[in-house]
Amino acid sequence: MTTPAPHTWILGLGITGLSVVRHLAAESESLAVWDSRANPPGADTLARDFAHVALQTGPFDGDVLAQAKRLVVSPGIDLRTPALAQAIAAGVEVVGDIELFARAADAPVVAITGSNGKSTVTTLVGHLAQACGVSVGVGGNIGTPALDLLGQGHQLYVLELSSFQLETTRSLPAQVGTVLNVSPDHLDRYDSYEAYRDAKLALYPQCRIALFNRADHNTLPSSHPRTLSFGPDAPDGDNFGVVGDWLMQGQTRLKRRDQLTLVGAHNEQNVLAALALGQAAGLEMDAMLSALDSYRGLPHRCELVAERAGVRYVNDSKATNLGATQAALDGLELGRVWLIAGGDAKGQDLSVLAPALNQLAGLITLGQDGPAIAALRSDATEVVSIESAVAVAADQARAGDIVLLSPACSSLDMFASFEQRGECFAAAARGLR
Repeated sequence: MTTPAPHTWILGLGITGLSVVRHLAAESESLAVWDSRANPPGADTLARDFAHVALQTGPFDGDVLAQAKRLVVSPGIDLRTPALAQAIAAGVEVVGDIELFARAADAPVVAITGSNGKSTVTTLVGHLAQACGVSVGVGGNIGTPALDLLGQGHQLYVLELSSFQLETTRSLPAQVGTVLNVSPDHLDRYDSYEAYRDAKLALYPQCRIALFNRADHNTLPSSHPRTLSFGPDAPDGDNFGVVGDWLMQGQTRLKRRDQLTLVGAHNEQNVLAALALGQAAGLEMDAMLSALDSYRGLPHRCELVAERAGVRYVNDSKATNLGATQAALDGLELGRVWLIAGGDAKGQDLSVLAPALNQLAGLITLGQDGPAIAALRSDATEVVSIESAVAVAADQARAGDIVLLSPACSSLDMFASFEQRGECFAAAARGLR
């Protein structure tokens, strides 16, 4: 690299990097993009729409980055990368796209993070806001990049945030924020579970109201002037919970559990969290309760994709960690579930699943860490493809059973994405005679 370093390096292109370029292009400071990949996604768009913004590819150079005033870092890049660490040590400001959004936000923000359920809760809060007649921008770690939501006249922003995004976010003006749950994940990126948890909890100081999960002590804010909670037990005060057949706020009945369109106990908690967030953001409760009836959930999240010979096939391919799979299993009658699991376990301790696995009707495993999961149950069946897994399950399941794809692992050892994995499962299930 021989040209002088720009004022701002945008590290990582793709969808997020392009949103940063669009946001900063109107400013007078000089910009450039650096991506370690030889042919990063979005390069053609950058060249076409922002010919004045240079693109550098290849390994990062710490000496060059240290000359910049600011680095805007993609959430996929580890801040411990030696070149970045050198720039940070030299005093270069490091932010992410969410921090840039935070500095420009022109409406209240609902911020949602957690190991599992955050996409469902984010889209559900967006759905509830629309039903209340509020112009809402939904995005962040899901769908539209946060910066692309700005300038659209929205009255409310609802953002899903990953731990990686929160590492570079300090000044989010959130009206309310939540850490839904914390279970081991991304241990290939973090030094410990505690470091991963702390990255999530960094959200709370940036929120006027902190919503936590009473059933998960890892979601508790260390201190906060205004808190609200949800959980599977009876709530007190204005908190949210469950009493018998009812979702409750304090002593007020909100919705019968059997009237929800989402399946499973974990989704009841997602609904409670969404209602709590919506109310804290100023949405009217009666309108939200009515709008629950028209929410159908997200693909690849406990999605019923087929029913054959009385057996239901449920696609939970988004379950890329143990906590997500455990949550799915907790809401079902385990003795009637045939679980398909496996993939890249990302360093998780798979043994914590053993008690649930031994209560299943059957276990079928595949992928890189399939053998390690299979070892947790003596009669597990190992296969080499999703199609084989569905065929084995269909051959053994009986009417009333559920065949559940909830892998507890990343899909990238066998598939381009968890979406592709789920689509293959759905296609195989629908193809059964």
